[in-house]
Amino acid sequence: MKVLVAIKRVIDPYVKVRVKSDGSGVETNNVKMSMNPFCEIAVEEAVRLKESGKANEVVVVSIGDAASQENLRGALALGADRAIHIKHDVSPEPLAVAKLLKAVMDKENPALVLLGKQSIDTDNNQVAQMLAALTNRPQGTFASDVNLDNDHVSVTREVDGGLETVKLQLPAIISTDLRLNEPRYASLPNIMKAKKKPLEVITADDLGVEVISTHEIIEVMAPKARTAGEMVANVSELISKLKNDAKVL
Repeated sequence: MKVLVAIKRVIDPYVKVRVKSDGSGVETNNVKMSMNPFCEIAVEEAVRLKESGKANEVVVVSIGDAASQENLRGALALGADRAIHIKHDVSPEPLAVAKLLKAVMDKENPALVLLGKQSIDTDNNQVAQMLAALTNRPQGTFASDVNLDNDHVSVTREVDGGLETVKLQLPAIISTDLRLNEPRYASLPNIMKAKKKPLEVITADDLGVEVISTHEIIEVMAPKARTAGEMVANVSELISKLKNDAKVL
């Protein structure tokens, strides 16, 4: 069974995000970048499926500029077998991403597709659902547990009311949540081996997909700084401040 995993390059989650001076976006120059945390979980799950003998090949794919190959090599070091880089200098919108991934799926024909439930930069949480709609494949989103059984996969989903388990017919699409697993660290020998693993570079034109932007960012701004809290002596003073100062009553 072949598993396809989509990953994205984002600003490292431990870096403080700064807005550009012109308000056109967030600053990425000289900023540490890393693989999206939810994508790391998807890669880890795919590698575990391979280690358990339920999958025989793990293919990772990423859409972005040349720097995305760094993250693809990182996924190869974690245990993926080969990588596909769809070179595109501007980060495409979710629907364009889904169309590009569909084209890769048509080419690779994977039995299972794993994606992070969302990327921490845009937080759209749309690609997995759009990809399932485009390919007419069953989907299990927000997965906290995945169990393969022949031609079916059981997915435990984290929903508002608790947990929900769905049984999907393969081929299927799954988006991973935080509690699915804990990603491993790549060892130095595996990092060296990853340099020799195949990495294919293609473009949207090679896949026959036209990438169109339908949204325009007008302005990006940082939230207003919060003021320090204030202690009040009693409930009457609290109500007075909420009414007269905060004007929320």
